[in-house]
Amino acid sequence: MPSSTLAAPAATPVTVPDVPDAAAAPAAAAPRLANPGPLGLAAFALTTFVLSLFNSGLVANAALSAVVLPLALFYGGLAQFVAGVLEFRRGNTFGTTAFVSYGAFWMSFAGYVKFVVPTLPADQAHVATGWFLLAWFVFTAYMAVAALRLDLAHRALFTVLALTFLFLALGDLAQVTALGRAGGFLGLLCAGIAWYVSFAVVAEETWGRRVLPLG
Repeated sequence: MPSSTLAAPAATPVTVPDVPDAAAAPAAAAPRLANPGPLGLAAFALTTFVLSLFNSGLVANAALSAVVLPLALFYGGLAQFVAGVLEFRRGNTFGTTAFVSYGAFWMSFAGYVKFVVPTLPADQAHVATGWFLLAWFVFTAYMAVAALRLDLAHRALFTVLALTFLFLALGDLAQVTALGRAGGFLGLLCAGIAWYVSFAVVAEETWGRRVLPLG
């Protein structure tokens, strides 16, 4: 028997369709994330403005200051905290640290005024409040140093905010009304700057060009 009859039949060539190289395929464009900065700044500005009306003495009826608590909890607190979490997704370390921290400040402030202050000795409550504010001055002071790498508007914002905390803290610790009132007016200035920056950024994002200078 010829040996050729034991040979395997010739294989029929199979055509394999080309598979696109995944590495060569163009990457899908990542979805564009909204800028949470204007939200965080607006939440901070509005809540600071309302509280500073009372701290400065422009609104003399202290009983009306209860209006600050829901703002501190939901807008200055929760909305600003969310803005900080969104800044984390964008890789913004400064924005994350600032918005999450000040959002937590406003929520802790609401809790402190509502639940803690009524339990403190009446003649010592100002000491606790003073140290609470002084600790936030320390945090804001080093954030102001970090902000030196940012534009003029942000540098002014954090500098004025640090002074606001300092004057309010000293006013409570020393029981000097004039210092607290000065802190209130600095808070109004701080709120105005924060509103300006928020407006400038949201206008730029919406119009696609710089509308207001930030320095």
